[in-house]
Amino acid sequence: MTVVSGNELWQWRRVARQNAKAGGISPEEVDWLLREVAGLDKLVLRWESFKERSHIQIERPLSELTQLWQRRLEEKFPLQYVAGVAPWRNFSLAVTQSVLIPRPETEYLIDLSVEACRDRIDSVSPPLQKGHWADLGTGSGAIALGLAEVFKEATIHATDCSAEAIAIAQQNAWRCNLNNQIKFYLGSWFEPLSALKGQLSGVVANPPYIPSAIVPQLQLEVSRHEPHLALDGGPDGLDCIRHIINTAPSYLRSGGVLLIEMMAGQAPLVCEFLHRHGSYNSIKICSDLAGIERFALAYRS
Repeated sequence: MTVVSGNELWQWRRVARQNAKAGGISPEEVDWLLREVAGLDKLVLRWESFKERSHIQIERPLSELTQLWQRRLEEKFPLQYVAGVAPWRNFSLAVTQSVLIPRPETEYLIDLSVEACRDRIDSVSPPLQKGHWADLGTGSGAIALGLAEVFKEATIHATDCSAEAIAIAQQNAWRCNLNNQIKFYLGSWFEPLSALKGQLSGVVANPPYIPSAIVPQLQLEVSRHEPHLALDGGPDGLDCIRHIINTAPSYLRSGGVLLIEMMAGQAPLVCEFLHRHGSYNSIKICSDLAGIERFALAYRS
């Protein structure tokens, strides 16, 4: 933490908003950033009442904030990396370039997990929400945290092949006071979970699903700065999804849930993979709030 005067911060905001307009970026990003790093609310920013304060605590020195904001303008550096945090559900998650910035649409995976358990509450024993759940490729830990919050009697097992990602996910678990409910493992997909074969009540994953050739064509904020390891799903974007579908039956208990996020247009092939495997039932595709077929849901036979 560092301390600045309200007038210093007002001057910084004024210049930053001017530069944002000149650079084709919404000035509202400046205010979002100040809400995150200085704890100023919308009304205080709107009326500029903070200008008269003698002391305001901010999480980064203004010199560092200026450098990061210049990167936002010149290099399309993502705003969440500038702030070092990303909002997701009701969490404020630490993020760095070692992890994918959690997207709002992914939040629906948690709601679908709750619905999946509710739909089988009378036919699966013990109840799915009380068992072991896995978040594969946890990244910032967002999905694991979401599952821990809604399934308070479950143990969440989160894996990632990036040591840097695991460190950030662990930090977020501590920040959200959910560290006692989540176990973290360094390793690829199911590999660290061999002791849990046949025991998982649910497997949830937001794996890389962008075809390799498309990754460089994504918006600059993504293609330049977010980890390609979390984006590139191979030639057709489905390498990781295929692996998860093929491997999950060995780890799920009877009636266990598989939930996977995917890219627009991939639903027919993902649905075909699930049917062809022969280990799943009640297969369905779910759309996100924009109406895009985004999630595949299936139960272990």
